[in-house]
Amino acid sequence: MDTRDYDVMTTPDGGLVKMWTRGVVVEDAARVQLANVASLPFIHKWVAVMPDVHWGMGATVGSVIPTKQAIVPAAVGVDLGCGMMAVKTSLRAEHLPDDLKGVRSAIEAAVPHGRTLSRSTKRDRGAWGDPPDVVSDVWAQKLASEFVVLCDKHPKLAQSNHVTHLGTLGTGNHFIELCLDEAGDVWVMLHSGSRGVGNRIGSYFIELAKEDMRTWHVNLPDENLAYLPEGTSHFDDYVEAVDWAQRFARENREVMMRATLAALRGVLGDFTTADVAVNCHHNYVAKEHHYGADVWVTRKGAVRAGAGELGIIPGSMGTRSYIVRGKGNAESFCSCSHGAGRAMSRGEAKRRFTLEDHAKATAGVECRKDEDVIDETPMAYKDIDAVMAAQADLVDVAYVLRQVVCVKG
Repeated sequence: MDTRDYDVMTTPDGGLVKMWTRGVVVEDAARVQLANVASLPFIHKWVAVMPDVHWGMGATVGSVIPTKQAIVPAAVGVDLGCGMMAVKTSLRAEHLPDDLKGVRSAIEAAVPHGRTLSRSTKRDRGAWGDPPDVVSDVWAQKLASEFVVLCDKHPKLAQSNHVTHLGTLGTGNHFIELCLDEAGDVWVMLHSGSRGVGNRIGSYFIELAKEDMRTWHVNLPDENLAYLPEGTSHFDDYVEAVDWAQRFARENREVMMRATLAALRGVLGDFTTADVAVNCHHNYVAKEHHYGADVWVTRKGAVRAGAGELGIIPGSMGTRSYIVRGKGNAESFCSCSHGAGRAMSRGEAKRRFTLEDHAKATAGVECRKDEDVIDETPMAYKDIDAVMAAQADLVDVAYVLRQVVCVKG
């Protein structure tokens, strides 16, 4: 009798994939990508697949890739250090006004978000024109000096939005939310990463890896699986740059959280924050010890879920989100999903759903209900209940959160 909580896929050349995907759909394109990644000669043991898995650039989103003596930059991606932060407050549901438009407006005024598409203006609404002192201080004290060192070695990295994006939200699926847990306590939750500078770092080293593969005549099933071998200067520089970008991402979330809390106090009055706070990456690479070896673990759309560790699994704009506690499941390399996972592409969502569909799906949530966010409508994502059920042996649910305000870029 099979008592495993996951399914196994074996590639023709002996690669192994363990999939926590029972009850959720896994597209064929994602399966092909998983097989390609599992066939790489430096994979440690197997590739672990989370229930929010879907096709991504280079490697599937929702995959955990342990490697020995090599890293695949495109598997880590370009939104380096992207992740979640959540803080529990002393506010209660009854403290919130019936009309939450003022709350959303206050957050939108406090945190730059979105992007100005027109090139006729130099001011991008999603970036700082002149970073405030609180942003400049974090940049100067925690990030600037090391960035100068990186740019001395790789000058192209300087051609990016760095301090002007620190403390800003971005676009796409990045968000700031006000949520209620089952007890009626108010939480603030947000999702963002390393913004323009992280994108620049990721893109730059992905191309370097591809150039190295061409130089060394390495044939790969997908050029986006180009890798950097340990012991090379490009590998060392990449690890240094990614570590910096991941710290930028964490600081970015901290700065936005402070700005959001201050904005809320301006509207709702004074309140305190509880001890429960989480700040976790879900797009990153880190050195960890698994099955007797020190390996590089790339979590591309996955959260570390070591025993007792808190993580965040968001749903979509109109569904539940979860604060979870990891079970330390060794076979998943101590990981869980990073969200519900897309069920379709952004283009398909825009073709399939109407404004009326979106408004109905987000009823009761103070959020944008215009055509530009239809690609983020709840129906574009997998069923969060099915996703949570598929990973019951990876995490325990600590809190269930329901969105009441959602700010999107």
